[in-house]
Amino acid sequence: MKNKTLFVGALTVIFLTSCSKKETIPSEPMINNADSTAVQVPADSLTTATPADMAHTSQNSLDWNGTYEATVPCADCPGIKTSLTLNKDNTFSLTEEYIDRKTKDTDNGTFEWDSTGNIITLNGKTSKYKYKVGENKLIQLDLEGKDIEGPNKDLYVFKKK
Repeated sequence: MKNKTLFVGALTVIFLTSCSKKETIPSEPMINNADSTAVQVPADSLTTATPADMAHTSQNSLDWNGTYEATVPCADCPGIKTSLTLNKDNTFSLTEEYIDRKTKDTDNGTFEWDSTGNIITLNGKTSKYKYKVGENKLIQLDLEGKDIEGPNKDLYVFKKK
C-alpha cells in the first residue's frame, strides 16, 4: 500500500510539473518593433548598422537635381502643365502653363530641405510649394506638407525628364 501511495504521489508530481508553464530561451535573437512588440528574427539576418547607414536621405543619396514635369489639376481648366528644374546650388526655376489658356507663369528662387533631408520647400516670388523627393520623381504635398489624398493624387507626381 505504501508503494502504491508513493507511486501515485510520484505520478502526481510528474503530472503537475509537466503541466506548468516552462520558460524557454529562444534560439534566435529578439528585436522590438516600433510598437514595442518583440519579434524573433533569424540571427543571420541581423546586421550591424553604422551611423552612415542611418544617415541616408533623399538629399544626400539621390541624384535629385534636374527637370521634373507633371500636369497638375486645375479648378477651372483642363490642367496646368508644370516644369520644375532643381539645381545643385539649391535654386529652382518653375514654369506653369495653363492648358486651354494663353497664360504662362514663371518663377525662380531657392529651395530648402527639411530636417529629414527628404522634403523641399520652394522659396520663390510666388511659389511656396512643398515636394517629397523620391527616386526620379517629386511628389507635391499640400500647403501643410502632408500627402495629397483623393482620386487625383497621382496627378501630383512629377517625373524626371
